[in-house]
Amino acid sequence: MQFKNTHLLILCITACFAMAGGSLLTPVLPDMVEPLKTTSHEVGLLISTYAISTAIFALVIGHFIDRVNRKKILVPCLVIYGLTGLVSFFTSDLQSLLILRFIQGIGVAGMTSLPMLVIADVYKDHKSLYAMNKISMALAIGSVSAPLIGGGLANLGWNYPFLFYVLSLPLAFVAMAFLPETRVQRDNKNHKGILNGLTALKELRILYTVFLSFAVFFILFSVLTYVPFMLQNVLGYTAKGAGIILAFQGIAVMLVVPRVKTLASKHSTILIIATGFALDGLAIFSISFAYSIVAVFLLILIFGAGFGLAQAAIDAQIVQIAPSESKGGVLCIHNTMKYIGQCLSPIVLGIVLLYFDLDTVFMLSGSFGLLVALITYSMKNIFENSGDEHIKEKETKISLPH
Repeated sequence: MQFKNTHLLILCITACFAMAGGSLLTPVLPDMVEPLKTTSHEVGLLISTYAISTAIFALVIGHFIDRVNRKKILVPCLVIYGLTGLVSFFTSDLQSLLILRFIQGIGVAGMTSLPMLVIADVYKDHKSLYAMNKISMALAIGSVSAPLIGGGLANLGWNYPFLFYVLSLPLAFVAMAFLPETRVQRDNKNHKGILNGLTALKELRILYTVFLSFAVFFILFSVLTYVPFMLQNVLGYTAKGAGIILAFQGIAVMLVVPRVKTLASKHSTILIIATGFALDGLAIFSISFAYSIVAVFLLILIFGAGFGLAQAAIDAQIVQIAPSESKGGVLCIHNTMKYIGQCLSPIVLGIVLLYFDLDTVFMLSGSFGLLVALITYSMKNIFENSGDEHIKEKETKISLPH
């Protein structure tokens, strides 16, 4: 079966749901504290537990992903994602919700890695950048819509946002019926699963790109987790208001991502990534000094633009530089690091909040972003002199399909 744009759409919707999995609940966290009889520090574990589960099972899936048909992984993951969301709606204690979020992370692990891997199967050269831009746009739509949906559904009740996850159940049937199998059959006798992916990390470019995927999501979830608390405590906003404000970072991502391929034809990918981190670090650091909604709004837009640049360029770069024989394993490790960043962000910064205040949280996260930007820029020559980068830059100058 020929791979069509409708099949790419299925992958984009899957990526959108995967992105929404964490950010859907972030504006609702303050509203969950009282009904769950917990604290603002403990309720953040709903994000961390989900993220660490995704990180663990992305590695487990990565062990088999280069040897198993894509749909055999994707469809069950979509079902797990939806069913755990449905059960969570009827659950009213934090411990049970944490268990369900851990199970849900299994589904997200497959939903995050498979779209990128199928794109690597189907699209080559400049066309892969075009397809990855579509996935990045889907991720941006997820980041826009999820806080809005979560904050809006919270008006009906703190547990109503969990119903959003149920939408993955019909998508599972659509994927099972219409998505073609794209895995290239290879001799797997000498394939060592995730070990092949780990071996690929010996190359500095791959190792550093995987670190960047951790860093960009650590910074993202410092914003998604703690800006709602700042909006509520300092400016008196509700979960719905916080969801609307957070959604604007996603709108900025949507505006920036389509322009990444144009920027990549004029500038190196690593320079685009460094610029994205610099914008993010500056925006988050400045939030600690923002005491008006207008200032927060502008900083969220700047943050979204930076995240869009960095995230789209990082994903495109890892697809290009990962070895074909271990691409699935590398992509799973890459996505694992995203969720480790998502997990560690509320844990590390939660400890900072326990001993200091929200301003310190934002200053620390912003400083980390600026440091990563500086290190990334200093590695520009390593990436550009690799040979592969010159090829990629040449290919991105070719007109992409519309």
